[in-house]
Amino acid sequence: MAPRSALRPATAGILIAFLAVTVLAVDQLTKYLALAFLPLERLVPVWGDTFSLYLVRNSGAAFSFGSGFTWIFTIALAVVAVVIVVLALRIRSRAWAIILGLLLGGVLGNLSDRLFRDPGFGVGHVVDFISTPWMWFWTTPAIYNVADMFIVTMMIGVAVLVVTGLRFDWTRERKDQAAQDGEASSSQTPDESVPTAVPTDDPLADDIPPERPGLAHEG
Repeated sequence: MAPRSALRPATAGILIAFLAVTVLAVDQLTKYLALAFLPLERLVPVWGDTFSLYLVRNSGAAFSFGSGFTWIFTIALAVVAVVIVVLALRIRSRAWAIILGLLLGGVLGNLSDRLFRDPGFGVGHVVDFISTPWMWFWTTPAIYNVADMFIVTMMIGVAVLVVTGLRFDWTRERKDQAAQDGEASSSQTPDESVPTAVPTDDPLADDIPPERPGLAHEG
């Protein structure tokens, strides 16, 4: 029987799909607003040097890394999306469902840009517009989007769940190992219900026949 807090397969699938669609919608909406109202490659300060808006079209990966390898990133995003969908069939943990759902939404957000934006199918440039120059200690400006935020933070979440031993089916590796160790130790314990011979100092004790139940002694 599944643990009380474990999700049903249908519930886990619905949760993952809902979160993925929500993140995808928010990502595409913010990109639409950025394209509609922000000037291209012109800094728009919002909060001093801490937070600004800077619209660019990125052919590389998250935070503008790896420009010039657009097809590779498109294939990588597609593979990650397929893997998450396949894993969703095994998810029973609420934490895994939330993290994978948000991660899938971020992946689909940037994958949509790769597939449907200019300059063409599969080589589209991702729309980035959030600028936080302090992120890399002011060495390189960090320009990204909502999808990038979810991809990076949820990958950290995946690492945390793996380190803590939480499995897809809601169980934990440490608890399972402790239970197995307990079963192994209990199997080696003698059964107290089995009668054992009691030593005696009477040399004639072995010659005394055991009493038969139900027979009375003659007096």
